[in-house]
Amino acid sequence: MTHWWQNAIIYQIYPRSFCDSNGDGVGDLKGIHSKLPYVKSLGVDGIWISPFYRSPMKDFGYDIQDYCDVDPLFGNLVDFDVMLAEAHELGLRVVIDLALSHTSNEHDWFLQSKADRSNAKADWYVWADPRPDGSAPNNWLAVFGGSAWAWSPKRQQYYLHNFLVEQPDLNVHNADVQKALLDTCEFWLKRGVDGFRLDVVNFLTHDRQLRDNPVRSRGAANPYFDQEHKFSISQPETLTFLKELRSLAESYGDIFLVGEIFDDDNIGRTAEYTEPSGPLHSAYSFAMLQNPLGISDIRRNLDEFVNRHPQGAPSWSFENHDVVRVVSRWKDAGEAPEAAKALLCLWAALPGTLFLYQGQELGLTQALLRPEEIQDPYGKTFAHAGRDGCRTPMPWEKADPFAGFSTVHSWLPISANHFPLAVDAQQSETQSNLSVAKELIRLRGQHPALNAGQITEFLDDEGLIKIVKLSAHSRAEIWINLSRRKRDVRSPDGGTILASVGASVREGTLWRLDPFGFGLFG
Repeated sequence: MTHWWQNAIIYQIYPRSFCDSNGDGVGDLKGIHSKLPYVKSLGVDGIWISPFYRSPMKDFGYDIQDYCDVDPLFGNLVDFDVMLAEAHELGLRVVIDLALSHTSNEHDWFLQSKADRSNAKADWYVWADPRPDGSAPNNWLAVFGGSAWAWSPKRQQYYLHNFLVEQPDLNVHNADVQKALLDTCEFWLKRGVDGFRLDVVNFLTHDRQLRDNPVRSRGAANPYFDQEHKFSISQPETLTFLKELRSLAESYGDIFLVGEIFDDDNIGRTAEYTEPSGPLHSAYSFAMLQNPLGISDIRRNLDEFVNRHPQGAPSWSFENHDVVRVVSRWKDAGEAPEAAKALLCLWAALPGTLFLYQGQELGLTQALLRPEEIQDPYGKTFAHAGRDGCRTPMPWEKADPFAGFSTVHSWLPISANHFPLAVDAQQSETQSNLSVAKELIRLRGQHPALNAGQITEFLDDEGLIKIVKLSAHSRAEIWINLSRRKRDVRSPDGGTILASVGASVREGTLWRLDPFGFGLFG
């Protein structure tokens, strides 16, 4: 059976920064609705929408106060239903983002749980007594800084929070919690969503014995990375719960379950969660989102996944709402404008399901913010721009003072470098980033080897990349020059040029690629 998500391209929308329909400086569901024809024009198969649930917004929606309601900032459930219906009318699938490992500390479940040790939800979160000296139960650290434990005066116990102190971790070992989470998923399945992107899915369960994590000395800027997270995350019970979720999802048809993996062994954990007996249809990790990123990293990650999980259905992403824009973190690219197109070609050549983050198709670079403009709690804790530089609003109109995103100043400033890259400035240019992205997406959807073929060659000669993909009756050969000098390549005998940027034929099958040029032959 062929599933809709296999080899699909899914466009990620960060609601706060996509399109503001009501002039409050923040994007919303009606704004997404208004731009669905644009998304459809890209040729993608569906959209993934980051959280829009009711939330105090301490982590901009990933601290969920009510899983089954829309935050007024984004609209309401009717707005969601109308947007969903329009997406389906356009032939776009809709995947929504769920953070099931933790809630907001303002969620009713947590308010009840922290009241005392004997209420009906007392065991719905991870509570533990202090050590004899009053300190935290163990050495676990939070991703966002400091101990992963916070003291509750009411309960006279610590609660676990792998992220912000305002994001207490649910006790997913508890059967009642599991049922509540499955009921949450079913609420959205009944509304007609086509899948779930499961945020940090390997964080769902913890070691029941609360054993200390092993310590390693890396000298990381964030001490979190100086621990091996053997006991705080990635426990085997997570797989058991996810199998229940998969059973529920499949009872509603061809529903896509894709997990985000954030682990010491990103690729290995991804393979574990998506192997034939695993619970997820697909998963992606931070392996392709590292900073800096280079071609050796791409090849290593692909080889490692195939070696560990040759029958797997991987998902890959070069960008999302948590990392520096790929043009700004690619090794040796130096934010060269031409590099954006070459990186789009490399991204489109990857096997499996692909995620395209809003603005990636425009070649946006990482926005630079002043310290006083930083909103991200992670950035504030570690005194850097954090994740805000990739979250600035989409530029729709080059000449508009608010880039067509809003009618007022937006929640994050729009980079001056992004106005020239606005959608309206690129739509009519045949060699713009946007036009190249559309053409690559079109070719990937229509060419069997590009779409479903396996990579049989992946060669790198000082930044000159050759990728060969084969399917049953089709072959594609991709040459990408990610170096800063012109390079000559030989096209395959009998092959025809399908797409190119900065490529010119010299004689016969000999082609010259400009710096950051590419040629795609079929």
